[in-house]
Parts: sequence; structure tokens; C-alpha cells
Amino acid sequence: MTAAVERFFFQPVARAVWRAMGALALGGGLLAPAVAQVTRFEVLSSEAPALQARSFGERGTARKTVARATFAVDPADPRNAGIADIALAPRDAAGRVTAVADVVILQPERPNGTLLVEVPNRGRKLIGPAYDDAPATYGRLQQAADAGAGFLLAQGYTLAWIGWQGDLPVSGGSKGAALLGLNVPVLAGLTGPSRDEWVFTPKQAEAVQTVKLAYPAATREGARLTVRPRAQDERTQPAGLAFRFVDDQTLEITRPARQPADAIYEFTYTARDPQVMGLGLAALRDVAHYLRHDGSAANPLAHGGQSQMRHLLGTGISQSGRVLRDFVYLGFNESADHRPVYDGLLLQIPGGRRSFTSARFGQPARNPGPNTDHLYPVDQFPMAYEASTDPQTGRTDGLLQRCRATASCPRIMQVDSEYEMWASHASQSVTDARGHHLALPPEVRAYLVAGTQHFAAADAVAKPQPGCRLPTSPIYPGPLMRALLAGMNDWVASGAEPPASRYPSVADGTLVRAGDPVQYRGIAALGYRGHAVPSFRTDAATGLPRVLGEYPVLVPRTDADGIAEGAVRLPAVAAPRATYVGWNAKTSDPAGICTQLGATLPLAATRAERLTSGDPRPSLAERYPTPDAYLAAVRAAAWRLERDRLLLPADAQAAVREAEAGTLARLR
Repeated sequence: MTAAVERFFFQPVARAVWRAMGALALGGGLLAPAVAQVTRFEVLSSEAPALQARSFGERGTARKTVARATFAVDPADPRNAGIADIALAPRDAAGRVTAVADVVILQPERPNGTLLVEVPNRGRKLIGPAYDDAPATYGRLQQAADAGAGFLLAQGYTLAWIGWQGDLPVSGGSKGAALLGLNVPVLAGLTGPSRDEWVFTPKQAEAVQTVKLAYPAATREGARLTVRPRAQDERTQPAGLAFRFVDDQTLEITRPARQPADAIYEFTYTARDPQVMGLGLAALRDVAHYLRHDGSAANPLAHGGQSQMRHLLGTGISQSGRVLRDFVYLGFNESADHRPVYDGLLLQIPGGRRSFTSARFGQPARNPGPNTDHLYPVDQFPMAYEASTDPQTGRTDGLLQRCRATASCPRIMQVDSEYEMWASHASQSVTDARGHHLALPPEVRAYLVAGTQHFAAADAVAKPQPGCRLPTSPIYPGPLMRALLAGMNDWVASGAEPPASRYPSVADGTLVRAGDPVQYRGIAALGYRGHAVPSFRTDAATGLPRVLGEYPVLVPRTDADGIAEGAVRLPAVAAPRATYVGWNAKTSDPAGICTQLGATLPLAATRAERLTSGDPRPSLAERYPTPDAYLAAVRAAAWRLERDRLLLPADAQAAVREAEAGTLARLR
């Protein structure tokens, strides 16, 4: 903690005065300090009614607004201390650093008073496919079908997306680009070590590949290209491996013969002109706070001199969920008038990781997986919300340390797919750096969804995938996300206790070491080989990451059917016709798993069939002697989830209807 931040954290009288001033400003119509962080809000287009005039019940039609927000931050403000290199950034006449963010807003005619901000994933809008059964076309938000089931707007939520990623271009158009980005300052002339990494897919069969560097090269001297089959393997420079600069930011890579299809090509070099990527965290703070509180005519959510929004929720999915863990950890949930910005955050599939955003030559687009981007600093200590001590360094920290010091912690729900346990170190959110049990703080709830892969669409089916041993998992967690969103909204609006956490833990024995004998007892067809991506403590001070140590990674204990224990079991998993797991073994590497995919292993039809194949799992006929027995099992599972507020009544009823129609578990 810097001296400036310490002075700020421990000046309660000054903070109390600022809070009082903020309250006076909101009550008396003055411009609150928080609102002043957005210096210009430019509406590029406004469409009402949007979505081909589709109506969302009593909430009416929706208005779509496309805008750009210019915001300014003070480099001397301790709240901005988490922005790497902010002191070196160019400043305006007032001595502030500015950036411009894309913004898209979708608001029903009669909103419920809650603003729900989705942090875009690589510039994309994913909340529709994740929460609302929406198709891939959701990002365009033009046609009626783009809104999917329409749950979010029918409930009255005002939806907003704020560009935060500095290595995506701002749209600059009036129709709203497919990707939402952030225009950040460049530190022209600054140089330093940088690293890029590529894994070419089987479709990229050409021996010569053209790639882009994250940053332009300052010099071509000393640049080095290596290849290795896996992240843990030694870097090599075999005969036939070569590279050529096309320009300062473009390479041609010549691949050597006889390398695995998913080999890692790593390029280290001296880069120039880093961008102040950490301003993306300030965008998520300042623009969201503006939309919630500003009463001026410039704010499209204001009416009659005040914003219509009473509560502010945020959500992020995968990469953007990891960014929100950084957002909380680095203290960005405190506004300029020292209030919490977001009342609650719903983080979907972040695992135990954060992001590579606020760093010199940061690369927020990095996508760590089983064999990609594995050594980027995205999952360094602390990984858990509650404070603990790292035995390797002696350091004590937790994701909530800074927001607790300023009384600005949001309420948090973290929802992980089962895949995150195997590939994204999800157990580290509920264990310390020794792998011991670590209780969740009162501000946090956690849920693991059994049998789910990293991301599944509402229309997902179990189907073969090249290079993977088994068909993929079709389990879609959208119904759970709807129930949790309702629980979160009640939690922040009225203080109602949310659904209890449902996550494996060391304390109850449902988290175990990968490879433990209790895993997948005798289910040989799964091809289990103790899969789990290791978690390394790394140091990249010299540009080339070095592994300094390893942290424990635990995985769910499984029952006799091979299904994760201690997790949310949606009806298709609780009344199974197959075993669903969050990982899928690679055909080319028995010790590896396919990126972001789960697996489905159907149950045998009869006892005779399973005995012939050596399958220890009871067959369908043994479990469900009649069709009514299966429907009864689905009804019971749906009722239990509804009782525990993990399914809304409509979704519980829909699960039963799908079972009656034979579509609850879609196998291809």
C-alpha cells in the first residue's frame, strides 16, 4: 500500500466530510463530485421503440441509446493509485487524464429502478445469451428476436454496457459497433519488455502465419521466438522455426515441422508506446456512477433533474468477470464522494483469476486456458475474497482488503462453471494459498454449477468436438442466473438474505486433490487422468516469465455417477440421463483437457448393457422404471431448486415441460 493510499484510508474525518458533501449535493441539486468525473456525455443515436417495437409486458417497449462518455481522472487522487503509469500519462489543462468510452443503453419505458451494467467481454455483449436465452445476434440489439426470452427487460432492468478495454477501438459510429472499446492515452516513447503468445488451431494449417504484436517493437534487436508443446515444457528453437518483421507490429512466423497442432509460440521483444490500460477500471467506476446519479439533461437515464436509477448492479462473464475481481481488489468501487459505486456484482465464470489490465504493457485480452496464455499474471495472490497469508512470500492480502478500508465493498455473487475448477483454479476463491478451507466473507456468495462447461448457449446440444474424447456438455445455467439476479436485486434493495452459497469446500470434504481415488470411481469411459491445470506463482520482471512456485488446486469430489458434489445441480443433472462433467479429455494428450469444454457420457439403457460394457453407473431402466418415474425425479429436483431460490417458478415449470417433451438433456 502506497503512502498516499494509507493517508487516504486512515483519514476518517475527511472521508466523513466528503460523504456529507455528497449527500448534500444529491439532496440539494448541486453537482456531486462523483458526477464531475464524466466531463462529456455525447449521445450518438437514440432509437425508440427499439427491437422492432417489441413489447415487454407491463414494462412496455425499449429505448436504445448509443453514446460516448469522456471522463477525467486526477492522477493525485488515491482512488486512482491502482492505475499503472497514471502519473506518466498526458494531461488536460486541468491536470487530469482523460479517456473516452463507448456506451450502449437499453431501457424499458417503465424501468424498475435498477441499472444493470454488463462489463463487455472483449467488447461483446454476453448478458443476453448468459441470462436471457438470447441468440448470438444479441450483440446487435436490432431485431425483436435479438432480445431472446426478454426476461431482463420484462423485469424492468435498465441495461448498460461501458467500454473498458483499451486494446479495442472505440466505435465512433452512430449505430453502435459490435465491439465496445475505450480510447486511452499512449505513453509515447516509453519502452520495455513485452511478450506475445500464440496457439494456432488445426484450421490454421499453413506453415507461415501472420500475427499482430500487442505493442509495436521499439527495436528488432534481441527479439526471440520459441516453441514448446505445453506451458510447463522447455522453450526450444528447432530447425525451421523463424520469424520476420512485416512492420513494427506485424510478424510472419514460419513453423517447424512435427510440432503439435496446439504448440505454444512465444515471442519476447522490447516494445514501445504502452497504453494506460488501467483506465478501463476507472471507466467502469466513473461512467456507471454518472449514469446512476447525474440529474442533468445529458444523462439519458435522468428525468426531472434526477436519475431514475435507485440501485446499481454490475455483471461480468469470463474475461469481464475476472476484470471485476481486479476492480474490487484495486479499490475502484469507491466514488469521488466516497460511496460504493456498485451495490452488487454478479461474476460469472471468473474462477480464481483476475486480469492483466492495469500493468505497463498490459494485455487485457489475454485468455488463460489449459495450454494458452498460462504464464501471464492473471492468477497471482491473492485469489480469495477473505484475507489469508501466502506462505511463499509471507504476504497477507485478500480481494476485499481495500474496499473494506473505505467501507465501499459491494455485495458479490460468484458463479462458476465446473470447468473453472479444472482449468481456472476456481477452488482458490474458497481456499488459502496452502489449500486449506477459507470461509467466504458475509458480503460474498458463491455457486458452482455441476456438469457445466465454460459457456453454453440456451440451445446447446451434446455433440462431438474434434480433438475431444466425448461429446460436449449441453447444460445451460441461464435459469440459475435469472434466479440469482432476482436474489441479488432483493439483497441490495431490501437487505433480504440471498440464496445460500452452494460451492464445494474443504470443510465438508467436497473439495479434493485432482487425481484423488474418490474421483470417477470406475467410470473408465470418461478417460480421467487426474486433469487439473496447475497454478504457478510467476515473475515477469525481465519480460520472460519465470515460475517461482506453485499453489494448490482442488477439484470437486464426485458421486457414484461422476457428478460434482457440493454444487448446484440443475434438473437435467439432478435427474440425470447422462454423466455431465466440466472437462473433456483431449484425444492427443491423455493428461490434457479441451479448452472451455465439458463432456457428456450417456447412461446405459439397461442393466445388461451396462454390465457388458463394465459401466458401474445404474442404467436408465434401473433408475426410472417408467416414464412417470423420470418425470417425478425432474419435478422433485425442480421443486428443491425453486424452494432454495435457485430457480424461479417459471423456470422450474419449464424444466418439467422440457422433460415431458424429451428436450431437458439434449444429446446429439
